[in-house]
Amino acid sequence: MIARLIRWSITNRFLVLLATLLVAAWGLWSMLKTPLDAIPDLSDVQVIIRTTYPGQAPQIVEDQVTYPLTTTMLSVPGAKTVRGYSFFGDSFVYVLFEDGTDLYWARSRVLEYLNQVQGRLPAQAKPALGPDATGVGWIYEYAVVDRSGRNDIAQLRALQDWFLKYELKSVPNVAEVASVGGMVRQYQIVPDPDRLRAYNIPLSRVIAAVREANREAGGAVLELGEAEYMVRVRGYLKTLDDFRAIPVSAGDGGTPVLLKDVARIQVGPELRRGIAELDGEGETVGGIIIMRQGKNALETIEAVKAKIEALKPGLPPGVEIVPAYDRSGLIERAITHLRDKLIEEFIVVALVCFAFLFHLRSSLVAIITLPLGILIAFIVMRYQGVNANIMSLGGIAIAIGAMVDAAVVMIENAHKHLETWRHAHPDTRLQEHERWRLIGDAAAEVGPALFFCLLIITLSFIPVFALEAQEGRLFSPLAFTKTYAMAAAAGLSVTLVPVLMGYWIRGRIPDENSNIINRLLISLYRPLLAAVLRFPRSTLIASVVVLAISVIPATRLGGEFMPPLDEGDVLYMPTALPGLSAGKAAEILQLTDRLIKSVPEVARVFGKIGRAETATDPAPLEMVETTIQFKPKSEWRPGMTRDQLIEELDRAVQVPGLTNIWVPPIRNRIDMLATGIKSPLGIKVSGPDLAQIERVTQEIERVVKTVPGVTSALAERLTGGRYIDVTIDRLTAARYGMNINDVQDIVSAAIGGENIAETVEGLQRFPISVRYPRELRDSLDKLRDLPIVTERGAQITLGTIAKLAIVDGPPMLRSENARLSGWVYVDLRGRDLQSVVNDAQRAVREQVQLPAGYSVAWSGQFEYLERAKKRLALVIPFTLVIIFVLLYLTFHRIGEALLIMATVPFALCGGLWLMWLLGYNMSVASAIGFIALAGVAAEFGVIMLLYLRQALDRRIAAGATPDLQQVMAAITEGAVLRVRPKAMTVAVIVAGLLPIMWSSGTGSEVMQRIAAPMIGGMITAPLLSMLVIPAAWLLMRRRQATHSSTGI
Repeated sequence: MIARLIRWSITNRFLVLLATLLVAAWGLWSMLKTPLDAIPDLSDVQVIIRTTYPGQAPQIVEDQVTYPLTTTMLSVPGAKTVRGYSFFGDSFVYVLFEDGTDLYWARSRVLEYLNQVQGRLPAQAKPALGPDATGVGWIYEYAVVDRSGRNDIAQLRALQDWFLKYELKSVPNVAEVASVGGMVRQYQIVPDPDRLRAYNIPLSRVIAAVREANREAGGAVLELGEAEYMVRVRGYLKTLDDFRAIPVSAGDGGTPVLLKDVARIQVGPELRRGIAELDGEGETVGGIIIMRQGKNALETIEAVKAKIEALKPGLPPGVEIVPAYDRSGLIERAITHLRDKLIEEFIVVALVCFAFLFHLRSSLVAIITLPLGILIAFIVMRYQGVNANIMSLGGIAIAIGAMVDAAVVMIENAHKHLETWRHAHPDTRLQEHERWRLIGDAAAEVGPALFFCLLIITLSFIPVFALEAQEGRLFSPLAFTKTYAMAAAAGLSVTLVPVLMGYWIRGRIPDENSNIINRLLISLYRPLLAAVLRFPRSTLIASVVVLAISVIPATRLGGEFMPPLDEGDVLYMPTALPGLSAGKAAEILQLTDRLIKSVPEVARVFGKIGRAETATDPAPLEMVETTIQFKPKSEWRPGMTRDQLIEELDRAVQVPGLTNIWVPPIRNRIDMLATGIKSPLGIKVSGPDLAQIERVTQEIERVVKTVPGVTSALAERLTGGRYIDVTIDRLTAARYGMNINDVQDIVSAAIGGENIAETVEGLQRFPISVRYPRELRDSLDKLRDLPIVTERGAQITLGTIAKLAIVDGPPMLRSENARLSGWVYVDLRGRDLQSVVNDAQRAVREQVQLPAGYSVAWSGQFEYLERAKKRLALVIPFTLVIIFVLLYLTFHRIGEALLIMATVPFALCGGLWLMWLLGYNMSVASAIGFIALAGVAAEFGVIMLLYLRQALDRRIAAGATPDLQQVMAAITEGAVLRVRPKAMTVAVIVAGLLPIMWSSGTGSEVMQRIAAPMIGGMITAPLLSMLVIPAAWLLMRRRQATHSSTGI
């Protein structure tokens, strides 16, 4: 069928060329329209429920909000993990869905189940769905600064909240703009308890009076003088004088008691759970652009930058917007790097083709298949929704050499046919129709086998498609694009290549022997092959020995999920001890930022402690998240590397109580989204009791710290929070006409300072709070003496109706699938992940005793690695069966198909040795390199067997008996005299991979791990195909010849 397709293409060459032009134009358009990003979107489909429950402690939030929500969300169809976080005043519930779930379907189902549980939540708890985005969508961050000193951070925060935020939210594909840092302006009513007692006014009446005094309403319409007038009653509080004039009660004789008579009114900052800082210079206000899931990051960032430029004229004098994190630089560096590598590969492959063929137009036939194949791949990418990123372009980059294999072999075979015809007809001019016939014969002779070769290479990537979850999303774009490029190359090799050969392989075509490279290869290969044919069994034994020796590097390779990707920027993410005040948090943040900024290579430091105003940031007040931007590498000190820079930063930032963790921003957000763990390795302990969980996590922390390669281990403190428990005496309270709710309302307002309303000032809204003076609530004794006026007019203290005590409790609570859990963060350096985990698991198993009902789970990147290993172990055998079937369809002999299958493991030896010599760890990336190598090794075997069989078939067709002597001669002819195409296939693949191995740009870490096994295998795989396969085939044919001679 393939041969018929080749001849049809030659017959209808005009249609083939026209179709090629149309496809090229379509591909060019698709390439220009394909979205750009740094790495694939690895985030799980997730829906976030954020519930604000102001003033409530984490344990109350857990019991009344988070637990009901998590247990309900476990029943949502498709939900695989439900993760809960209970903070002071906030609950976050993350519902993670199975792969392939539509995001908006998931949101609608979560909303449906949220409606069911709404009635079980407290009235003050306000649940809402988070944005249709994830933490990975944090694509751009900025700081709003005023170095002139005209605006304080409260004014800057108002500018961010009520101007910049809404303007930037209007940019397409922006899901949310989160504010962080600064001070939110708050109108604070500070009642005087003595005056309240003197006027006999309970606090509840003050709160009611303020709420009733801050309203506006309408009075329908009036018709006056044939015109319609809309009636409105103005009543919003706008100034401090408006607050002071609020009537609270009527005194004796009808004299009103105003708010100013019983309280002090002031403007101050609202309680905050997030602080921002810039360059160690002091607090600032920040904004975070969160992109809608699945959208074009580069396009969105450019639109945001353009919007910011347009907004700058409208900023107050002295105010400027300073970029603090910009992912577009990483995207552009990654794309530029891979684009340059692709161009280098084109040039190197072209030079290799010319060096072997000594014919420029023949080289062009091979080279033209590269851009066409890539453009065809972009067509499919465009309509499948695959972005152009490090992985998808990397798939094309590693396919470059293999893409031209078929064309190279076809061109070489055409050269051979034309050379043979010229030698047979030395004085005859080759006619046009005869030329096309020779081209058709040459293409049809090797085309079917080559097509199946490319199909084998394509199908060898089935295991990559079978990867699940994050590792599947990471590597499937690479597998897709490599598959599309190889499939396009296969199609072009049997349609366009024969046509171009007929047009361009003309003029003086040098003989194979006239090329010094070919002569050298033949002179080296001939004696080697002769020795192999004399001692075929010894050759096979030697290959088995080589395979056995390869156990040495195989057992010494470390294991990791992914090599570290240099994103350019770094996140500094230590965790402080719990119970930290906001003032101390700001001090620590400024100190660490100043220390980081002292390193010469650091360009900008944007620090955040606590959480931003977004559901995508479930960070406690103790968590630091500092974004560090480095200067261009040209400005670094001589000899300084990224690893050395991290080590210097680690030495520079040594603050008591902080455990340092340095992570890449995107990688970290992906890990935190998928597993909740911010470090490369995390250990989760789940159980029913927090005290027991903390005991176990602290034991694990102590044990893990002793494992080599662990730079830090930190168990989150689950009982380090400080509480003042108010235990109400129900009977005593009842004597004064008060129930539990009345006392709780007084505590929430008088002590907690709850927000009771908000002012409306144009487009701005500011909260109003009521709280007793600080001097009445700054010690336990003063809280006991806190004066209360009951509704009946009784004047008592809080200590009269309640007991107050200081106790320890959880600073925050985490749960996974409705089970409480405690986490241990482990950071690694200088050793591979797999070895560290193996040693840590052994140490924990031997030294930590788990109580009944408690479990330990190893999470972080290790979780992905284990899942990928299990999946590959399941799918690879199935893939091998498919490849065997294709080999059988190619040769129609089980023995020859088994021969190629059996020799593939030998081809992998070189890859193992090179990985070990380079110091690389085994990862999912290197596993993909070995999968690609196996496909190429199978191709080499197919090409060798093809030439051996063709040589023998020609001799049989000439009337020779297929005895041992004829088989030996056929092997010499098929192997030695056809060394050029085999050497060319090796050379173009190596030439296509070397630019990747030499590279040092963004994304090179991943690409090098894929290319290294392939380049190492390019040493053993050709030797295998050129020496071991002829020896094995000789033994097979010798056995057949023996059987036929004995009549068996």
